[in-house]
Amino acid sequence: MAEYRFRDIEKKWQSYWSENSSFKTDVHSAKPKFYCLDMFPYPSGAGLHVGHPEGYTATDLISRYKRMKGFEVLHPMGWDAFGLPAERYAMQTGIHPRETTEANTNNFRRQIQELGLSYDWDREISTTDPEYFKFTQWIFIQIYNSYFDRSSKKAKPIDKLILELEKSGSKPFDGEEIPESEHFSAEEWKNFTPARKDEILSYFRLVYLANIPVNWCEALGTVLANEEVDEWVGKGYTVERRPMKQYMMRITSYAERLLEDLSLCEWPVSTLEMQKNWIGKSRGLELDFPLEKPVSGSEYSEQKVRVFTTRPDTIFGVSYMVLAPEHKLVEYITTNEHKANVEKYQKDTSLKSDLDRTSLNKDKSGVFTGSYCLNPANLTQKIPIYISDYVLATYGTGAIMAVPAHDQRDYEFAIKYNLPIIPVILGNTNLESAFDSKDSVCINSNSDELKLNDLKYEEAFTKTSEWAESKKIGKTKIQFKLRDWLFARQRYWGEPIPLVHYPDGTTRPIPESELPLTLPDLEEFKPSGTGESPLALAKDWLTYKDPLTGMLGTRETNTMPQWAGSCWYYLRYIDPKNPNQICDPKLEKEWMPVGLYIGGAEHAVLHLLYSRFWHKILHDLGHVSTPEPFQKLVHQGLILGEDKRKMSKSLGNVVNPDQVVEEFGADSLRLFEMFMGPFEMVKPWSTKGVEGVHRFLARVWRLFHQGKDESFRLDEIEPTEVERKILHKTIDKVQQDIEGFSFNTAISQMMILVNEITPSERRPRKVLETLLILLNPFAPHITEELWSLCGKKTDLVLEKFPIADSKYLVDDEITLPIQVNGKLRGEALVPKDISQDAAEKIARAHDKVIPFLEGKTIRKIVFVPGKILNFVVS
Repeated sequence: MAEYRFRDIEKKWQSYWSENSSFKTDVHSAKPKFYCLDMFPYPSGAGLHVGHPEGYTATDLISRYKRMKGFEVLHPMGWDAFGLPAERYAMQTGIHPRETTEANTNNFRRQIQELGLSYDWDREISTTDPEYFKFTQWIFIQIYNSYFDRSSKKAKPIDKLILELEKSGSKPFDGEEIPESEHFSAEEWKNFTPARKDEILSYFRLVYLANIPVNWCEALGTVLANEEVDEWVGKGYTVERRPMKQYMMRITSYAERLLEDLSLCEWPVSTLEMQKNWIGKSRGLELDFPLEKPVSGSEYSEQKVRVFTTRPDTIFGVSYMVLAPEHKLVEYITTNEHKANVEKYQKDTSLKSDLDRTSLNKDKSGVFTGSYCLNPANLTQKIPIYISDYVLATYGTGAIMAVPAHDQRDYEFAIKYNLPIIPVILGNTNLESAFDSKDSVCINSNSDELKLNDLKYEEAFTKTSEWAESKKIGKTKIQFKLRDWLFARQRYWGEPIPLVHYPDGTTRPIPESELPLTLPDLEEFKPSGTGESPLALAKDWLTYKDPLTGMLGTRETNTMPQWAGSCWYYLRYIDPKNPNQICDPKLEKEWMPVGLYIGGAEHAVLHLLYSRFWHKILHDLGHVSTPEPFQKLVHQGLILGEDKRKMSKSLGNVVNPDQVVEEFGADSLRLFEMFMGPFEMVKPWSTKGVEGVHRFLARVWRLFHQGKDESFRLDEIEPTEVERKILHKTIDKVQQDIEGFSFNTAISQMMILVNEITPSERRPRKVLETLLILLNPFAPHITEELWSLCGKKTDLVLEKFPIADSKYLVDDEITLPIQVNGKLRGEALVPKDISQDAAEKIARAHDKVIPFLEGKTIRKIVFVPGKILNFVVS
C-alpha cells in the first residue's frame, strides 16, 4: 500500500539536496540574476517558533519559482550572533558566549534545514566569525577615516579635509562644522599639537566621541539602545539616564539623502512613512533668547538660550522657556532656592526612557529654575525658564520656546503651572484649548523691534527670520528629528572597535593588516565596575604598541552594537570567502541591489536606516555601485497563538515547529503558513488548519496512486477540453498570485484543480506533472518524490515554470445571477452569449426562483448580458 510517508520522503530529499548542493548559486552565471534575502535571524536559545518560518517559507517559495523562471538565484542564510542575551547568560553561568551562541546556531540551522528551505549553505555566515567581523571592523575604519563634505553631499577621506585645512585653515567651515570661536589660519593649523588636530577633526569625522545622556544599566554594566530599555526593565533591571562619553556615528549628515532616496525603494507605504517620520525634516529658525542675568562659569559665553522653532511667527506668544533636564545650562542658571527641586527632578527623569518622556498621553511635569530670559522681539518681557522631561537634550538644541496658546503640549503645561497664555494667531481665543493654524494671521505681535500683525504664516516666518539674521541672533535652518547613532556598548560579546588611544591625546585605528582584532578570552564576563566593558579587565590585550612610532597606547574597550554586523551582511553573501575584500566589485555590481528583502515590520526603521547609512558611505567611497541596498521590501504579518495573543513563553502559547513537522511534516507546515491568509496580515495559528492542508497533500499523493493496491499510475492520454481549461486557469492564477504575494489564493486555486481531477478516473500525465511543478515551490518534498516516481531523472526545481495558454482562459459559460426585486434568489450556469429569451426560460424554471414568482405579476424584466437577470414583480 503506497502510504504518504512524509517523514521518510522529507528526510530523503533534504539529504539529496544537501549531498548534491542543489541550491548552490553560480555567481558567475550568464542567467538573469535574482537576489532573495531574509532579514538576519538572531539564534536565541529558545529556537524557532512557528511564526519564524513564515518569512523564510515565502523567500524560499519565491526563490524556487524564480529558478523555474530561468533566474540564477542567490538565496543565503546566516546569523546575527553577537548580542546582550548571550553575554548576560555568560555572566550568570560562566559559560563563554561563544559556546552558547554556537549551540543556538546549530539548533536554528537544524530547524531551518528540516523545513526544506532552498538556501545555499556554502554561503552561510555569522557576525561572530573573525573572517566576517574583520570586514565589519574594516568598514568601521573607512567610516572613521571619512567626513561628510557639504559641498558635494558625500563622504570623502579625512586626508582630503586635512589638505584643505592646511591650505585654508578653518575659513570654509566657520560657523558650520567648526564653531566660529575656534577660527584658525592655515599656519596655525600646521602648528597645532597632534591632540588639538585630532580634536578639530572630530568635528568632521563620521565617527566621533561625544558626552551624551545614555540609558545606563548598572546591573548589566552597559548602555542600552532606546529600543532595548523596555525589554530589560520588564526583566526587573533598573535603567537610568546618565551622561557618558560614547562613540557616535554622524548619520545626521545623511538625513537629506536618506529621505530623498526613499523614492528609489519599492517598500510598503507604511514603512516609507515610518522612515520619513523618524528622519523628521522640518524648516525653522534657530534663535537666541538672552539671559536676564549673566551667569558666571557658564560655557555659554554669550549668555543665551538657543532654541529651534518651526513657528517663528509665534515669537510674541512665548510665555515660558523649557530646557531638557540634562541641558548644560541648567546647573549654571538654577538658583539656590530651586536647586534641590531641580536636582530631584533631574534624578527622576534619568530613570525614564525617551519614549516615556515624550509620550503624548503623559502628564506634563516640570520645575522652575529660578531664572529668566528675555524675549528678543520684546526685551521688556521676562520669560521664566523651566526644565521638563518632555524636552530631550538630544533633539534640536535641547530647549524650546513655549507658546501655550498655539501648542497643546505647551498649553497643558501652562495650565498646570498657571503660566500666561498669549494668543498671537487670529482664531480660537477662548483659551479653552490650544489653537494652531498656518492659514490665519498674526495678532498681538508688534513691538519696536518687530511688527508682525496681520501677516500670514509665510510672510511672518520670512520677516522674523530676516530680522533675526540681521541682528545676528538667529538663522534659518533645516532641522531633522533624526539623531546621531550611539555606536558604543560596554559589553564583551561584540565586535571590538579597532581604535587605540595614545598618551599624546590622539586616537588612531590599528593598521588594516592587523584585522581582525579578536576578543581576548576572559574567565569572567561581569561588568568592569568602572563604566567600561569587561574588556577593561584584559590588561595584556589592552596595551598596544604602534608599529610606526613605537608609542604604547590603550585599546578602545567599548564594542560595537549588535546592529553593526547586520548593516552590511547582504554584501558578504555575494562573496563570502573573499579574504581581501568585503565583496568582489564585479560581483557586487552584477548582484546588487537585493531584489527582494523579507522580514518583520519591527525592523522598519532602525535596521533599515542603519544599513542604508553604511551603504551610502560605502557608495560614496567607491566600494559599492548602488545608492540603495534593498530594492523591494515586504513584511510578513505576525502569527499569533491559537488564543489570538502574541506568542510568548510567559503566556504558554508558543508552538514549536519541530512538533508540527513531526506530526504533519514540513510540507504541511510550509503550506499552511502560506495558506493562513494574506501574507502581510496578522493571523492566528490553527492546528486544525495544519491538519486540513495535510489532508490536501494526502489527496495529491492519492491522485498518483490508484486501484486496490494504490499503485502508482499515470495515464498516457491527452487532457480533455475541461481539464485543459482548469489546468491553464490554475497556471495563470498561481503565477499571478506568487508574483503578487497572494500565496493563500494560489493554494486555493490548486485545491480547486485537485478537486476537479479527483472524482474522475482519468489521470492525464500532462495535467498531473504540471500540477507538481506548480505545487513544488510550496511543498517541495512531496512533489519531488512524485516527480521521481513519474520517471523523471532531473530535479523538479530545475523544471521550467509552465506558461498558461490564453485560449483556455476564456470561459464559454458564466454564472448568471437571478434576482427578484433586486434580491438574489438563484444562480445559473449559462452560455456567456445567452439571449434574454433563453435566460428567462432558465430563470423561470429555476427551483429557487419559482417560489418568488408564483402568484406575482411580472412588471418588468431587466437583463444585462453576461451580468444579471432581474424580475420586477408585484
